[in-house]
Amino acid sequence: MALGGAVSIGAMTAIQARINGVLGMRIDDGIVAGLISFTVGLVFLLVVTAAMPQTRAGAVRLVQGVRTRRIPIWMLLGGACGALTVSTQGVTAGLLGVSLFTVGVVAGQTVHGLLLDRIGIGPAGVVAVTPGRVLGGAFALAAVAISLSGDVLATAPLILLVLPFLAGLGIAWQSAANGRLAQRVHSPMTATLMSFIAGTLVLLVAAGISIAVSGMPRALPTEPWLYLGGLLGFVYILLGATIVAHTGVLLLGLGSVLGQLVTSVVIDLLWPAASGPALWQLIAMVAVAVASVAVAVPWRRRRQ
Repeated sequence: MALGGAVSIGAMTAIQARINGVLGMRIDDGIVAGLISFTVGLVFLLVVTAAMPQTRAGAVRLVQGVRTRRIPIWMLLGGACGALTVSTQGVTAGLLGVSLFTVGVVAGQTVHGLLLDRIGIGPAGVVAVTPGRVLGGAFALAAVAISLSGDVLATAPLILLVLPFLAGLGIAWQSAANGRLAQRVHSPMTATLMSFIAGTLVLLVAAGISIAVSGMPRALPTEPWLYLGGLLGFVYILLGATIVAHTGVLLLGLGSVLGQLVTSVVIDLLWPAASGPALWQLIAMVAVAVASVAVAVPWRRRRQ
């Protein structure tokens, strides 16, 4: 069930990437598009928090934990990494396509997820570096190599390929930090709220800099679906904070990678991007990503 939730997170991330990518292209400012996405999610979360007593109690525990230093600052910074993710979606996904954006994220999630599990940052504690987990990470990186073959490097600027990798690093850290915070305040919803608060603050500063350098964005589009990215972010961040204690950071990342790639291939086939990969690359990337999850999953239960 936890792995199924991880795959669902990936599917929602892929859909969010296309929404934010299109919004970023329409207003000609990916950072402002990320701010809009986070703001929508934050408003929704504030309404939910006000309506649910258990979430309000979690918010009180969060404030008390910060005041008494029982909750360290690094647990509050998951949203800052989420801000990097949605900004990168707005800048790159509309041009590269969701599939190519996703494989860059794969590399970052794989490398950082394996490291964070090994040093015990996530709520599952120290997770052993087993041969299956290493092989799963290797397969995930192979999917990245496939995505960069052909004419992709010739048609897309290198910086646009590096940004998704950095976003993948951030996603792995966000999962670990939010999972630990959810344990500490006994409320995944509160951890999600903190993530959106931190991300919105970071994006406010980044958007201010972007506007000062590049000028005001274009007029906001009127299609309602372009503003659903924040709601999807709310759902998958909450789900990730809930299940990461059962999966570990790496397996959560690999499961979400599978969901991202399968969904992104469908999106890119129905709605091709300007610099997206060829059909054979899409198929090969998904096959290798499936293999990465299959070899990393601990299929046999330990005896109690």
